[in-house]
Amino acid sequence: MKETGPIAVHTISVIVDNEAGVLARVIGLFSGRGYNIESLTVSTVDTSHETSRITIVTSGTRMVIEQIKAQLDRLVPVHKVADLTIEGDFVSRDLALVKVAGVGEKRVEALRLAEAFRAQVVDASRDSFVFELTGAANKLDAFVDLMSELGLVEVARTGAVALSRGQSGL
Repeated sequence: MKETGPIAVHTISVIVDNEAGVLARVIGLFSGRGYNIESLTVSTVDTSHETSRITIVTSGTRMVIEQIKAQLDRLVPVHKVADLTIEGDFVSRDLALVKVAGVGEKRVEALRLAEAFRAQVVDASRDSFVFELTGAANKLDAFVDLMSELGLVEVARTGAVALSRGQSGL
């Protein structure tokens, strides 16, 4: 019987062995069952223990999220799975590089908005800027939406990285 409860976005943190093929196995788990990954980041976090942290933002019903966590936990190279969304407060940030082209008043307005959003200019020419911006995903979305009216050329985003608040860690 399929659960039809509300769909919610969850941020899941997974500690895995840092070895070839692990990411492919994790992604295969999602694609093989038709689950969507909204954001995915991976990085080595402990070279002495050769582990990496995978941060996955996905959505689904409570039952689907529980199934995802259980299946992740069964993969051999997985050490720990934590659903940060339900385990308490957590901090999540994305990084975006946003290229905006424009001259005159549009250029000035892009700089004003960048200052309001605390975006840094990391590249500038006479007719374009590349802004660097970090923050919650909705903040980055709002900045990109505003820049689309001022000459948005392209956007590159990292996806979410997240840690639980407090003393304990994974």
